[in-house]
Amino acid sequence: MTERKEFRDLAPPEEAHEAIAALSLAPPPESVPLDEARGRVLAERVDATIDVPGFDRASMDGYAVRARDTFGADESDPVVLDLVGAVHAGETPDVEVESGACAEISTGAVVPPGADAVVMVERTDDLGGEIEIRKAVAPGDSVMFAGADIAAGSRALGPGTRLTPREIGLLSALGVDEVPVRGSPTVGIVSTGDELVRPGEELDPSRGEIYDVNSQTIAAGVAEAGGDPVLYPHAGDDYEEMERLLKRAADECDLVLSSGSTSASAVDVIYRVIEERGDLLLHGVAVKPGKPMLVGRLDSSGADGTQQSAYVGLPGYPVSALTIFRTFVAPAVRRAAGLPEPRTATITGEFAVRERYSEGRLRLMPVGVLERADADRPLVYPVDKGSGATTSLVEADGVVEVHPDTEYLAAGEAVDVRLFSPDVRVPRLLGVGEDDPLLSRLLDRVDAPRYLPVGSREGLRRLRDGVPDVAVASGPTDRDVDSAELGAWTREWGLVVSGEADDVDGLADLVDGDYRFVNRDRTAGLRATFDAALEELAAEGERSRAELADRIDGYELTVKAHESPARAVLAGKADAGLGLRATAESLGLDFVSLGYERVVLHAAADRVDKPAVSELADALADSTHECEALPGYDVA
Repeated sequence: MTERKEFRDLAPPEEAHEAIAALSLAPPPESVPLDEARGRVLAERVDATIDVPGFDRASMDGYAVRARDTFGADESDPVVLDLVGAVHAGETPDVEVESGACAEISTGAVVPPGADAVVMVERTDDLGGEIEIRKAVAPGDSVMFAGADIAAGSRALGPGTRLTPREIGLLSALGVDEVPVRGSPTVGIVSTGDELVRPGEELDPSRGEIYDVNSQTIAAGVAEAGGDPVLYPHAGDDYEEMERLLKRAADECDLVLSSGSTSASAVDVIYRVIEERGDLLLHGVAVKPGKPMLVGRLDSSGADGTQQSAYVGLPGYPVSALTIFRTFVAPAVRRAAGLPEPRTATITGEFAVRERYSEGRLRLMPVGVLERADADRPLVYPVDKGSGATTSLVEADGVVEVHPDTEYLAAGEAVDVRLFSPDVRVPRLLGVGEDDPLLSRLLDRVDAPRYLPVGSREGLRRLRDGVPDVAVASGPTDRDVDSAELGAWTREWGLVVSGEADDVDGLADLVDGDYRFVNRDRTAGLRATFDAALEELAAEGERSRAELADRIDGYELTVKAHESPARAVLAGKADAGLGLRATAESLGLDFVSLGYERVVLHAAADRVDKPAVSELADALADSTHECEALPGYDVA
């Protein structure tokens, strides 16, 4: 029996930062072709080996002259000079400008011998073999002398300079084709767990398989921080396989990251691998999410046989893994790559709801941000579906740090939000409520919306609490919310059935028959509509709704999304499911209609005139095409 590793002595976050900062991640410098140098960081100084420009160059079209020949010239008393030839860009001058003469010259051309200035063509007249000069010029006017841009031997760029298009242009002007740059740290990524499947491969949910989210997520974070990510095959929960993969990654990379297998679980073996094949510096951090973080070193095959690669074990849940990576690992990768910390964007907002917290460790709370035209500060609301919910990655805009001593955040309290990046675009519209296919199409016609399908009951509660702009609700409800109805539509609902339930003609058949059923969760408006129909059926037979519900095999088996019951039927897990005609037809399943349900678009009373709210209302008013594409739908 494997001994479970408990996290009794959690390190403070500061200690975790120090442990990772002490790891050696920086690879040696390298030379790269100039066309591959954008975004890299110079490893050493670059000096100019030539003058730029390498010759005296005309700055505009005109005539090359001896400046002293033009002294005193003006519009009323011009000077006339003999035209002795012309010089164009890319040509060697074949004329010499002597006293009393001039030469036609193009922008960028070599200034011919004898000339020390250029008169712009607009201040001259061609008299046919002679040029009338109507403006006096001084020596050097409209001429860039050799080395005026940068002179041979001067310092062009210093070490630590990040190469943007501007620096690339300068290096091109100097004729540099190979650039010495800081090496990009190579970061190996190993996702652990027998249940993981690569995206694109076939998934078997019956075995508890899930797609590997962390590998691609963390790889994108590594690249964003200036590292070079390398993805390795999945490691199962087998000690020998994990040891082999970690050793290979350590041999080939400057830093090894693993995700999963760091929790206190009997199947986790990575703790033993690090202890036996390296040095474990830290195990467990007082931070939420992300308590089970490991920091250490892994033995690798160095030239002297004693080399070690840095190692950090990330939590298995995607939100936890990315949060810990951004907070603790990404800064170390940037330092190793020679990149500065990115511009941080921190905004102050008003917390929307009361949030209790008393766990005694730093909490990195994912939050969403909503701009309000009628308030000085944006609204900030928690986005917490649990560390295992991947949608939290895109539904949050940043993080609020909650101090370990905090017992709760009060509604209306000012909080500082550290945005995930300075270019985060907060949503123009926040909607909550019922999950619905027509709504998904309407939202496509609104710029920058965010919608949280929390169900009708929860959506109306949040609208009452003042968080979202709009809530979409269906079914009977006892919630009285101060709101404006912007519009509504109807949808046909009923039972999505398989061939095993082809004799089901109505709700009574479901109650009296021997069928496996999948219901919607209690927050869904469609569930409330179903329960109301069940109540009516019970009243007809002088029975209770609870009695009928008990007779339905699977009544308490609930799922969240509108398609989920139908997909359970399609997979053979159920004979019937609560759903919509539109869903049944899209999946090629049979449908037993039980009626039509009204779905209402509610808006917060004080946000009806918000531009994004108006856009959604207009989309609904003009939704005939969308309704025609969805069987059983109509604008109410």
